[in-house]
Amino acid sequence: MTEYPVNMEIKPKVQAFFDEATNTISYIVKDPSSDSCAIVDSVMDIDYAAGRITYDHADELIAQVEKQGLKLEWIIETHVHADHLSAAPYIQDKLGGKIGIGSNILVVQDTFGKIFNEGTEFQRDGSQFDALFEDGDTYMIGNMQAFAIYTPGHTPACMTHVMGDAAFVGDTLFMPDGGSARADFPGGDAGTLYDSIQKVLALPDAMRLFMCHDYGPNGRDIAWETTVAEEKEHNIHVGGGKTREEFIKFRTERDATLAMPRLIIPSLQVNMRAGDVPSDDDGNPMLKVPVNKL
Repeated sequence: MTEYPVNMEIKPKVQAFFDEATNTISYIVKDPSSDSCAIVDSVMDIDYAAGRITYDHADELIAQVEKQGLKLEWIIETHVHADHLSAAPYIQDKLGGKIGIGSNILVVQDTFGKIFNEGTEFQRDGSQFDALFEDGDTYMIGNMQAFAIYTPGHTPACMTHVMGDAAFVGDTLFMPDGGSARADFPGGDAGTLYDSIQKVLALPDAMRLFMCHDYGPNGRDIAWETTVAEEKEHNIHVGGGKTREEFIKFRTERDATLAMPRLIIPSLQVNMRAGDVPSDDDGNPMLKVPVNKL
């Protein structure tokens, strides 16, 4: 088993930004001993019906980084999102920083390159990103060492990023009353997701966990922060000692009832390119709609 360099004594400042249109939470994570920071899971706005892209959510992140005089070193994608578009290249153009994602982006690019009938000009080697993380890889945000944990199951490229006493779990887990993410996308697997969740729950009980999404189950206010201890005890899908077999049965049956995310078609095309919108032969931004493929 991989030994991860956990350091609970480092307590980064975490600022959350909720995007109501996609129920996504983006984060600015600041190294407590310097002005360096990372942005996790940014959002690019899209009016899908009108085919119009804007950057209000990203501009809010950029404004906060600039207002606080921070240096952006990393733009982290926890996975290839299927429910919102990444603003990573837009933010990078404004603030710099490296864009990083899990190395299994190559699997996602190969799978969805075929679904979207991408030509040979679409590189399937992850070269659209500045860094491809393997399980246990470390990187620095100022003086703070961060590391990545391979947590597939929702998608093949999912990773949890740990920065001091804060872990950003992507869609691997939701808040305790939200359970877990679906595992029925191409390359997803319920058993693999359960195993990945156990890796997150093996972190120290006091580790702060930050969600990528929240939907306010049963009408509660939107929330995005919990702990390993809370998830182990109260998560409705995996907490309280639920077995792998119980989880697989529940997750498989539940996934069969779920509709595709509203923005899955534009999201996958953009996010597998690190946030760049594909273009037609004349260089015009253009999205495809595969029929009966998802």
